[in-house]
Amino acid sequence: MNIQEGYKIDEPDIFIPWDIDEQTLTQKLNGHDFKHVTTGYYTISCKSLNGLSCMLGFHFEPRKNGHLNELEFFRTDYSEQEKSFNDFQSHFEKEFGKPTSEANGNEGFKNYAWNFESVQIVHYVFDRFGPEEHMRIKKIKKHESTTTPISKRADSAKRKDNTFKKLWSRLTGK
Repeated sequence: MNIQEGYKIDEPDIFIPWDIDEQTLTQKLNGHDFKHVTTGYYTISCKSLNGLSCMLGFHFEPRKNGHLNELEFFRTDYSEQEKSFNDFQSHFEKEFGKPTSEANGNEGFKNYAWNFESVQIVHYVFDRFGPEEHMRIKKIKKHESTTTPISKRADSAKRKDNTFKKLWSRLTGK
């Protein structure tokens, strides 16, 4: 898969290019039981990366009349958090290789990041009302660096949460 161009979902069989608008995404997902959660955010249950079953969230920026710039991978059940974390990590490493950075994280989990020319992938757990796993792929704008937080949501959390600030520092090596 050329992650710089977009993301390939195996089931349903759909290629999602970066920077598409909401209307184009909904046309591609039509008939595949996707959910419109809120302005600029959709989800679908799917399989990708040769058997990874999970929910996939599509984030648009700006939220209204924006373009696809972030994918969020998650589950509806985290009763076996270590199993979930290892499953995500294994599938992503098989597809994208070893992470470009790794650091000690929270709750006994490592923080991982893959930095590509125009895309950054991050995988980590942080404490937000209990342990919360994050597996995200973000399209990086040309003026952004892959050593900075990957979204406005992450930027906002970084300012408010010292733990998150330390996490990003460990992920990016700065």
